[in-house]
Amino acid sequence: MADKRLVVAISSRALFNLDESHQIYEKEGTQAYCQYQIENEDTPLQPGAAYNLVKKLLALNKIQDSSHVEIILLSRNSSDTGLRIFNSIQHHQLEITRAVFTSGSSPYCYVAPFGANLFLSTSPEDVRKALDAGIAAATILPSNVGAESENEQLRIAFDGDSVLFSDESERIYKEQGLQAFTDNEQQTAKSPLNDGPFKDFLIALNHLQTEFGEEESPIRTALVTARSAPAHERVIRTLRSWGIRIDEAIFLGGMPKGPFLKSFGADIFFDDQEGHCDSAREHVATGHVPHGIANE
Repeated sequence: MADKRLVVAISSRALFNLDESHQIYEKEGTQAYCQYQIENEDTPLQPGAAYNLVKKLLALNKIQDSSHVEIILLSRNSSDTGLRIFNSIQHHQLEITRAVFTSGSSPYCYVAPFGANLFLSTSPEDVRKALDAGIAAATILPSNVGAESENEQLRIAFDGDSVLFSDESERIYKEQGLQAFTDNEQQTAKSPLNDGPFKDFLIALNHLQTEFGEEESPIRTALVTARSAPAHERVIRTLRSWGIRIDEAIFLGGMPKGPFLKSFGADIFFDDQEGHCDSAREHVATGHVPHGIANE
């Protein structure tokens, strides 16, 4: 069904490693960059931080021979310099057929017309614009991730407050401290948290999971949060009220998230706080969500 299709828009620098050519652009300007890309258009680009995620998302289409997922490429390249990107897509056998090349302009305005559930970019400015427009979006960070994943299953992990949920509780913690936060969460344990920017993406992902069933599902999700008991109950009840199944919930009580994300085998992790992102990207691909009080 069309309403269950997952659409992910991604920038070329999130999909492929364009660091070398980007340095030429910054040091020598647009003309030198264009010349370099044209001269190397038959040299495939190496995978970028979000490559594994894209590869696994597209692999879902082969399981039941149907179009569960579509990846849209959004690039600041021109169509001329973008030829190297399309050649790289073909080299890596990625089934990506729709693309926009904007010749230096921000491509974020095309995220909504494509009906994207998620936008991934290396441009914090574009990501903020997408978030402001009500679209789940994250800035893909440089990370210590190999080209291939050990697990064939697609594994996506989320932070809770300011990502899946609103920042209402995190705001109390930042402004009034841990005790006030804990007291509030106990008093409001049965009141669901308001929606965060990634709620709709999680719902779309959950719909996709139901297409495959629970046993041997090719998708596994995790909530990885700094919360601990007794602040766990409100989170669980919120997800229940949304009718959403999360496969794993990890309540860390402030411990570093990176090692736990490595153990989970996350293909990507989304968090609003830069400190958590720094811990995560030592082990897994990481998307910073510049939303909520931590980013004001």
